[in-house]
Amino acid sequence: MEIKKLYNKRPVVIAGPCSAETEEQVLAIAHQLKDQDIDLFRAGIWKPRTRPNSFEGVGSVGLKWLRRVKEETGLKTTTEVANKTHVEEALYHGIDTLWIGARTTVNPFSVQEIADALQGVDIPVMVKNPINPDLGLWIGGIERIMKAGITQIAAIHRGFASYGEKYYRNKPMWQIPIELTRQFPELSIICDNSHICGRRDILGDVAQQAMDLNYDGIMTEVHTNPDEAWSDAAQQITPKIFGELVKSLNLRSGDASKVLAQAELDGVRAEIDILDSQILKILEERMKLVDQIGQYKKSNNIPILQAARWNEILDKSIQKGAKKGLSEEFVGSLFRAVHQESINHQQKIMNK
Repeated sequence: MEIKKLYNKRPVVIAGPCSAETEEQVLAIAHQLKDQDIDLFRAGIWKPRTRPNSFEGVGSVGLKWLRRVKEETGLKTTTEVANKTHVEEALYHGIDTLWIGARTTVNPFSVQEIADALQGVDIPVMVKNPINPDLGLWIGGIERIMKAGITQIAAIHRGFASYGEKYYRNKPMWQIPIELTRQFPELSIICDNSHICGRRDILGDVAQQAMDLNYDGIMTEVHTNPDEAWSDAAQQITPKIFGELVKSLNLRSGDASKVLAQAELDGVRAEIDILDSQILKILEERMKLVDQIGQYKKSNNIPILQAARWNEILDKSIQKGAKKGLSEEFVGSLFRAVHQESINHQQKIMNK
């Protein structure tokens, strides 16, 4: 089945609040956006939150507010759906486009339930990447929607959760959406710069990088009073600032090979960062075991340095490293440093 580009234009511009909070708030934002040539007014009605006791959306009543947005501004609307009931209610209230959130994409049962509810209804559907960096899950969610007969499908790139990440809320890991577009070149891809950034000061930079990668559009969270927003306040901007952001975007039309090469390089660097974190985690676990050995040596009055054991470890490690293409100098330096740190740990225990 042929997939059509979302709204057959570039860039597709999607904006609106993270959450619909009150009817007045929704309408105020919509009226301030209606002259900015946006394609879709977004607002979360049902909010799947990571932890309980946080604002989880106003529920179905917010759909009536989105209907008023259409009536008063002419803007098309979109909201997130997570199950069959959400789909049925959204369709009943005339929502123009649906999106499937990251927490739903990770569950094939939930995506299939949505796909079944969409049988016979050809409405544009956007599928966010799953929270974890799993391209297969993302593709699977898209394919389930395709099989339901949907012809306008877009992928929303909202970044991926990464333990210890400080710069982004969700690491972009650009190489994953690049691979998605390689496999599905006809698929529209939208950058959710709000969820990638988690902070408003870098929204423009990420949106521009998406345009440099030939993305089809952006989805940005907009609020009349961002700091007072009921959810995700730090990543929302005013309609005025959003308008300036869109106008500043450079829709490049030249050779994208250099940009793609840079994005691939960024992707490799991101993988290295992950591996470095894993190395540090492994060393942490190793030192915990070293501490146990230190306690045993102290209790039994055993010297810290066991020369025969250390020589055996070093020789085996150098041999294993050579088979993996690692030089004797590197492996020797690495394990000598690890061994010295192990001695330091045990000395602290011995001298307590």
